[in-house]
Amino acid sequence: MFTIDQIKEAHSKVKTGADFPNYIQDLITLGVKGYDTNVNDGTVEYYGANNYRVATNDKYAEIKVTSNVNKERFLEFLLLHQDGQTDYITFCNQAGECGIAKWRVDIIEMTCTYYDKSGNEIVIEKI
Repeated sequence: MFTIDQIKEAHSKVKTGADFPNYIQDLITLGVKGYDTNVNDGTVEYYGANNYRVATNDKYAEIKVTSNVNKERFLEFLLLHQDGQTDYITFCNQAGECGIAKWRVDIIEMTCTYYDKSGNEIVIEKI
């Protein structure tokens, strides 16, 4: 099974959203089936086969996640990030400003789903 250190090694190659596809390929190689990222503190839980799970510790200072979702603005920020124009922490702050509390990457389905504080799906994208 994979470890947090292996995942951190793969993640260390990610500088912008443009690096995301290669990161996903590295996770597939490790056996990661998906992961959940919490915007407010940066914690991430990775899961694999047979209910295997590992989680990170807090990564950054708390980000306030607004209760008011602004899907259109979030999509603008997402496109900028995917184009390599913002770094990870900038994107996380922008997500919080737009009411995105969490995202789930499902490597099996090849989707990334963004959720609000109530757990409602806001955006589902193919990866």
